[in-house]
Order: sequence, then structure tokens, then C-alpha cells
Amino acid sequence: MWKRINTELIKRTIRDWLKVLVLLLDEAAALLVVVLVLRFLEIKIPLPIMVTAGLLVGILVFLIHKAVIPSFHRKIVTGSEVMIGKPARVVKPLTPAGTVAVDSEHWRAKSIEGNIETDETVEIVGLDRLTLQVKRTKSPS
Repeated sequence: MWKRINTELIKRTIRDWLKVLVLLLDEAAALLVVVLVLRFLEIKIPLPIMVTAGLLVGILVFLIHKAVIPSFHRKIVTGSEVMIGKPARVVKPLTPAGTVAVDSEHWRAKSIEGNIETDETVEIVGLDRLTLQVKRTKSPS
């Protein structure tokens, strides 16, 4: 009957909205400058225009929620983080350094487990500058 509250989801949502608020700070600052300039120049803004502007800001916040917040949780698809865990095939023997092929690209690699022969499959466990750190993959038993 009672639903359990997912505190992790609540914390994540709060963190996401705080990020969005920080992203909106520059828009708020620009809006404040516009309002101060209009007041300084003694320009009156009619109520319908203020209501319309408020609705537009509300729509902007909704659109940012729909577009930006999901991007906070997307999987990383570039950089060294993507390489970790990928399989590679040894092209030149790793004694302990050599060459491996990853996604049809050749990379310098260094074995962390000693020598590895050509055509063996290895797993990328790290990246040191442009040299991959690899180990033998566990063979299925």
C-alpha cells in the first residue's frame, strides 16, 4: 500500500535542477540588466507584456528541462573513458610493448601481464598518454 520513496532519484533530480539553475544565471543577469535600463530610462512595461514574458520564461525553463537534463545522464562516447574495457587484437607481439588493433585502428600498447603473442585478444585496462595498457582476456571455461 505504501510506496517506498526513491531518495537517490530525488537527490539526482535536485542536483539536475541546481545545474539548470546555474546554467540559467546568465539569462537572469541579462534580464536584470534590461529591467534596470528600462527603469533608468523610465520606460513603463504594460501588464500583458510582463505576463507574456513570464510565460515565455516558463516555457524556456520547461524546454531546458526536457533538452538539457537528459544530457547529464548520457553515456560517455568519446575520450579515454570509452576505451577502457574494450577488446583488442594483438598485431605486433607485446614484449611488453607492441601494437594492437582496436575498432580497425592500430594503437601502441603495453602489456601489464608480461609478453603476449600476435593474434591474441586482450582487454584495454588503461591509457597512458597514447599508449594503451592491456591484459589478456579471460578465456571462457
